[in-house]
Amino acid sequence: MNCIIVDDHPESRQLEEFVSRCSSLNLVGKFNDSESAIGQLSKQNNIGLAFIDLKSAGIQSLDLIDSLSNPPNVIVVASTGQYARKAFDHNVVDYLIKPIDYSRFSRAVDRSLKSVFQKSSVSNEDKEVFIKKESTLVKLKMPEIIYVEALENYVTIVTGEKRFTILYTMKGIENQLPAGLFVRIHRSFIINKKMINIINENSLDLNVGYSVKNLPIGKSYRQNLMNDITIVDKKNPVFHNQFTTAETPVNIYY
Repeated sequence: MNCIIVDDHPESRQLEEFVSRCSSLNLVGKFNDSESAIGQLSKQNNIGLAFIDLKSAGIQSLDLIDSLSNPPNVIVVASTGQYARKAFDHNVVDYLIKPIDYSRFSRAVDRSLKSVFQKSSVSNEDKEVFIKKESTLVKLKMPEIIYVEALENYVTIVTGEKRFTILYTMKGIENQLPAGLFVRIHRSFIINKKMINIINENSLDLNVGYSVKNLPIGKSYRQNLMNDITIVDKKNPVFHNQFTTAETPVNIYY
C-alpha cells in the first residue's frame, strides 16, 4: 500500500524506519505541512494511507482529507491523547501516541490494510455500469472490464467476450472506474490490474478471455503503474506498493 507521512519533527525518522521495515507499505512522500500533503493526495489517487502528526498538520488537516474525492485511510500520530475524540469523529483508523514501538505501529497498519481490503472488495465487486446499446441496457460489473481504449472522441470498453464503443472522454471514464482496480498506463489505455500477465519495459500483456493482448506503457504513466502494483524483489524483499473494429457508438449510464 502506498503511504505518506506528514510530520516535521526529528522523531519522524523513526516513523520512516518503521514504514521501511513493513513489507506491506511503500512510502511515496514525506511532508512538513498539511497543504503540501493535500496537494499530493489531490493529484495521486493511489495513496491508501497517511500518517498525520497533528502538531505538524493541525486538526484541520483531517477536514481537508475528508473533502478529497478519494481520501486515504489516516493513522494519527500525537504526543498526547488530547485530540483522540475529534480524530475518531473523522473515522481515522488508529491514534498512536509517541513514543511509538514497532508492534503498536504494526497493529495500526494491519487495521488499515483490513479496512482497505473490505472497502475494495465491496466497491469493486458490487459497483456496476449500464451500457446502452440500441434499445437495451447491458449491465457490466467492474471486474468484467479488462481494459478501456481511447478512439478519438469515443472510448471502447473491452470485456472477455464483448466490446462497447461509446461517446465518452478518456478522463471521464477514468474518473468513473475504481482506482483500486484500474490504472491508466497510456494516454489511450486504462487497464484492469487483475488482468496483468507480464510487465515489460515499454509494454505489458493482459489476459483477454483465452488470449493475451499486448498494450504499450507510456513513459509518463510507467512510474504510477509501478507504484500501484506489488513488487517482490529478491535483493530487496519489500512490497512496493482486443478488438480493433469499432461498433456502432452507444451511450453509457451510471
